[in-house]
Amino acid sequence: MSGSEGIPMHHALFVAAPFQGHFTPSANFAVKLAARGFIITFVTTEAFHHQRTASGAVSVDGHEVFANARSMGMDIRYELVSDGLPVSFDRDMHRDQFSDAFYHLLPAHVEELMRKLLLAEPPIDVLISDTFAVWPSTLAKKFGLPYVSFWTESALVFAIYYHMNLLVENGHFGSPTETRKDTITYIPGVPSIEPTDLVSFFHSPEASWRVLRNVGKAFEEVKGADFVLCNTVQELEAEVIRALQQEWPFYAKRVQ
Repeated sequence: MSGSEGIPMHHALFVAAPFQGHFTPSANFAVKLAARGFIITFVTTEAFHHQRTASGAVSVDGHEVFANARSMGMDIRYELVSDGLPVSFDRDMHRDQFSDAFYHLLPAHVEELMRKLLLAEPPIDVLISDTFAVWPSTLAKKFGLPYVSFWTESALVFAIYYHMNLLVENGHFGSPTETRKDTITYIPGVPSIEPTDLVSFFHSPEASWRVLRNVGKAFEEVKGADFVLCNTVQELEAEVIRALQQEWPFYAKRVQ
């Protein structure tokens, strides 16, 4: 399908993680793509949409999310999928069950939507997903789509997650901060960070195994991305971005 000037129109399926800190930059990036002529089908979970509706942030049909973009003629569509748990399930009280659902039950519902949108007009021809998902590369390959991994945080944080194996090997992963106070200097592109700079669940012996299993799988999936787009400023993180670019295409673009 081509636009009015004969330029091919791409239809991107954009799957945002169901967390406010991920949703907002993802929605902003979706608008930037739509402004460049992309058709966007933007996806979040039913439960996260319900949470936003209850807070008054969005209407039941979700139209307020992209109302301004639509008023300017952009084609942004809005879809909801189940994360495998009832909408009424208390995800804040049962974080481990929610985490397992996000990583292991959500993918089947995304795949069902992808099958539907491959028959849309025009069909989806590119997949964009939050890096924390464990399924995008697998499903993109299954349906023959290019895959863009969107990292909503800084490049430095990406590097820390990507090199979790080094934290494990050096004993900083799963160790309470009071037992390891030595500076971390072995992550490529990161001059030095203190153990207290790591996210809190990296220090918890109880939680760290789940992080290693689920997030570790997500960062294995990202290796199959055609490229990674990071929500940062190139000039502010030049060293760590250069280090990441030695492994695969990694780009910086501030969208929020």
